[in-house]
Amino acid sequence: GCMLHGKLYPFGEIERTKNCLRCSCSRTEMHCCSLYHTPVQYDKNTCKVIFNKERCDYDVVPIDPSKECSFYSRV
Repeated sequence: GCMLHGKLYPFGEIERTKNCLRCSCSRTEMHCCSLYHTPVQYDKNTCKVIFNKERCDYDVVPIDPSKECSFYSRV
């Protein structure tokens, strides 16, 4: 298997690790990519970013709950 962050994973495809990665494990190497996109373009004065580990995604939420975060982009 392959070791990642102290955990042993079996050979083959790993749909989701505890750190929100999708990985492929072979006898010679392990490749991983993130399951989430990082918000980059949003109003940092009125909104904040919170990582939702259950969904493996970031939520862009208003700092003031009575306001809205209407536009942002992700990479």
